[in-house]
Amino acid sequence: MKRFTSRADREVSAGPCAPETADGGTPMHAAIAVAADDIRDLTLENLFETPDGRRVRTCIQCGTCAGTCPYGDVMDYPPRRIIAMLRAGMLERVFTSESLLMCVACYACMAKCPRGIALTEVLLPLVKEQVFARLPETPPELQKALENTLRYGNPMGESPRKRTAWVKNAGVPIRTLAEDPRPVDVLWFVECQNSYYPRGQDTAKATARIFHALGVDFAILGNEEKCAGECARLVGESGLFDTLTDYNIAVFRKYRFNRIVTSGAHAYDAFKYAYPCAGFSYAVDHTVPYLAHHHLDALKSKLTRRLPYTVTYHDACCLGRHNGFYDEPRALLQAIPGVRLVEMAHSRENSICCGGGGGGMWLDTYYKAKGYERLSDRRVKETVATGADVLAIACPYEVSRFEDAIKVLGYDDKLVVRDVTELLAEAMVE
Repeated sequence: MKRFTSRADREVSAGPCAPETADGGTPMHAAIAVAADDIRDLTLENLFETPDGRRVRTCIQCGTCAGTCPYGDVMDYPPRRIIAMLRAGMLERVFTSESLLMCVACYACMAKCPRGIALTEVLLPLVKEQVFARLPETPPELQKALENTLRYGNPMGESPRKRTAWVKNAGVPIRTLAEDPRPVDVLWFVECQNSYYPRGQDTAKATARIFHALGVDFAILGNEEKCAGECARLVGESGLFDTLTDYNIAVFRKYRFNRIVTSGAHAYDAFKYAYPCAGFSYAVDHTVPYLAHHHLDALKSKLTRRLPYTVTYHDACCLGRHNGFYDEPRALLQAIPGVRLVEMAHSRENSICCGGGGGGMWLDTYYKAKGYERLSDRRVKETVATGADVLAIACPYEVSRFEDAIKVLGYDDKLVVRDVTELLAEAMVE
């Protein structure tokens, strides 16, 4: 099988709690990894006591971060200026600006920083926390999403008891560990968007069908599952993130499984980079690289229905820039008979963010009031320019964001959004 090279193979930027290798050796991302007991106690006051904090001091003020930031031209304080203010002892000025509400945690600044500074992972969340604490009023949509996540375990404010409502229409058997706690190979962490949002449920059903067809031994947590909390962390709500982390790890420890596979790109990031700080030590995969790495050959024999689509793939920030999963989704799409894959002007590490990360999912009204173009609108325009009729994605947030942008821009008759797993399931003849 083809060997895929991801960011995890290259000892580059990883995040605050990169796990050890399987043999207990050096962390795979030792270049900027913070010790596993650091992040939960990390503050601006003790930042320079950590490897990542000391790396902040190496900033050469080149401005690459501001230039690559999708909102860098409208931010009062892009990362370069934040570091300059930190050095000058004037960080309080940054706290009183709403500038960092523009940060959608797209990892562009961090991926292209010549000094390898952990901007998105470490510095920006710490500063955001102080910015949000001083806001006269948190944007209502974001405030509601955070409150819902604390109270209900999901940003939609839906009852936890409805988290598995989609299962009865999945078309294949899906085991819930609370009902059948036997050991299982794959614990599938479905995440909120795919559990509650109708189009997300389509992705969940497609994933279940694929797992079933491949003979994957899998189960879900069902109503015990809560949001992984990555967007809460990157928006600066560290307390909420810690609460979700502790809860989810306690649930994981109730059951026996070999690996976690999640449909959420942000959940994957949380589990891989931040949860180890709280004792999480499980193998973790995102659905797309999991299928590409472990099941591509078996999938090819089942993809017998021809799909006459011209498809362009949107590189999600978490899967792409942060983890280097560029070839895997494309390999899956190219395995589908009839699919013609085309590329957008900005792809792979230069991909334009959908605008949903770091709380951006719930800040569209705020951006509109400020007169800023939504990144999802910008991305859809670029998609249409390729001549594609399908925009393929691999992050649950992107379905609703891109479908809304398509509707607003009037491209309903030209373009549809489909998760990679939806396309795979459609190409399978049962």
